[in-house]
Amino acid sequence: MSATSRVPHVTHTHTPSGTCPPARTVPLFPPLRVGRGGYRLRRALRRRRRSAAAGLAVVAAALAVGGTEAQASRGAPPPEVKPPPAVVRTVSAPVRIADAATVRLLHPGDRVDVVAAERTGPPRVVAAGARVAEVPDPDLGVGDGGALVVLSVPRDVARDLVGAGAVARLAVTLC
Repeated sequence: MSATSRVPHVTHTHTPSGTCPPARTVPLFPPLRVGRGGYRLRRALRRRRRSAAAGLAVVAAALAVGGTEAQASRGAPPPEVKPPPAVVRTVSAPVRIADAATVRLLHPGDRVDVVAAERTGPPRVVAAGARVAEVPDPDLGVGDGGALVVLSVPRDVARDLVGAGAVARLAVTLC
């Protein structure tokens, strides 16, 4: 049995009584499209997301570019751009330290300051933050006092160490 067969069929007869309004013509209207409304809504939301993302990108770019210009316009100095540090070549410099016991405390990789103690003036720092490259066995050195240590320093500091070692007694302090 179908759904239409279960409903009793009622025939309407048109009676010219005053209870029914007179018949009117139905105006023309475009047909309704069912099922496409969700697509339109999704498309509108997608457009709104794209425009919001584009707006945020424009604001971020403006802040990135205009940030330094805005500081300059307010009287603030522009940010200081530092050049990358120059590569410094280091050389190995053997240095005789006056106190052999101090040298026994050193290990490769330690950082030391080399101080020259001259008889005529106050002590001065010849090399600051020099890296200990090697500590030879103190028993193998000659018996003229002190102990040898090999430092890794820039070339110009190595020249200063050689000059200071010729005229003064050298000592080290651990950094």
